[in-house]
Amino acid sequence: MEVLKQAKVRTEEDKKQLSAAVEEIITHVREKGDEALKEYCKKFDGSERHHFHISREEIEEAYDQLAEQEIQDIQRAVLNIRAFAQAQKDSLKPLADFSPMPGIYLGHRIIPVDSCCCYVPGGNYPLYSTALMLITPAKVAGVKRVTACSPVMKGTDRINPKTLVAMDIAGVDEIYAVGGAQAVAAFTYGTEEIPAVDMIVGPGNRYVTEAKRQCCGQVGIDFLAGPSEVLILADHTANAKIIAADILAQSEHDKNAKGILITTDRQVGLDVMQEVERQLNILATREIAQESWREFGEVIVTSSIEEAVEMANEYAPEHLEVHTAQPKNLLNKLKNYGSLFLGENTAEVFGDYASGTNHTLPTLKASRYTGGVWAGTFLKVCTYQSMSSEASKKISPLVSRLAMGEGLEGHAKAAQVRGAKAE
Repeated sequence: MEVLKQAKVRTEEDKKQLSAAVEEIITHVREKGDEALKEYCKKFDGSERHHFHISREEIEEAYDQLAEQEIQDIQRAVLNIRAFAQAQKDSLKPLADFSPMPGIYLGHRIIPVDSCCCYVPGGNYPLYSTALMLITPAKVAGVKRVTACSPVMKGTDRINPKTLVAMDIAGVDEIYAVGGAQAVAAFTYGTEEIPAVDMIVGPGNRYVTEAKRQCCGQVGIDFLAGPSEVLILADHTANAKIIAADILAQSEHDKNAKGILITTDRQVGLDVMQEVERQLNILATREIAQESWREFGEVIVTSSIEEAVEMANEYAPEHLEVHTAQPKNLLNKLKNYGSLFLGENTAEVFGDYASGTNHTLPTLKASRYTGGVWAGTFLKVCTYQSMSSEASKKISPLVSRLAMGEGLEGHAKAAQVRGAKAE
């Protein structure tokens, strides 16, 4: 293995200070409700809104600010996202009357959560595509109350019009102009204007992420998201121009984003590094992308594709691209990734917007144990059972002995009474 470009080691931020600041916000919102929200919205966003709920009139005004082509593009993207989400949901099946022994009947139901909040970031760019990726699968899953929130544009009282239109087209039930840790607290515990929800999904800055961590348990969450990542596996057939473009597409997200190339061909690695610098010179988002690439970009040369695959599984990236002569041959060898893109024709950015898969994905190695947001994120698989008197009598001694083995006499007697009743 040879490292052509090494990433800077991420420094640990002052987690204690962050934790304390977020805890203070959550506590204030719990105690003061809307009053606290208004304070934070004014302090952080310069918003003077008296009500957080977005009216139908505001949504219609947002449509008026978009070109017809922009509206049609959002509608087209939703069609693909909804179709795939529905196909995923349809792959989940209820189970009824499974019998491990005569007289015992087991099953499970697939039940959507009652309510959720889809957090759509504002940040450097209006990430209206995230509204599509969160709201659409929630609606497909059958969530009765799908809410969404997003911070207002700096210095205004309005959510970005593209974000509002995307939320509406995706089918949201309620929209609120609030963001940050205070939004997570509001939807977790409820305020006078914002009823609490069962689940909060979506990415955000470190304050939002920390608030989700602290509120998890009181409310369900998808996962804790960090800076965006892409890892590209490449062999000698790879196109350096395409790889460089894909790396910069991730790098422009923010200065902490991470672009990684693992290649079996040293010249490909050198060509990509040169091409990244060339493309940076003509990139409008150069300031962010350049720092991200300089600080956290990596280029590694391996002796074999097997070694490259092993490294990719260890990295467990958010996005994983395969640029090899036979990309599908690696499909079953790769196991840790948020979403996989096979072949140079399959740009990661296609998945970001419109191909149909979800772009809300695990980062920071979380793909070792979870996938991204999908219809199943909003669904509970809940078991049930019933049994005949004969089965109850038959299993009672077994359960009684197991319970006594744990020293739980009450459990044992609850089993024994069924055995006695059956007699």
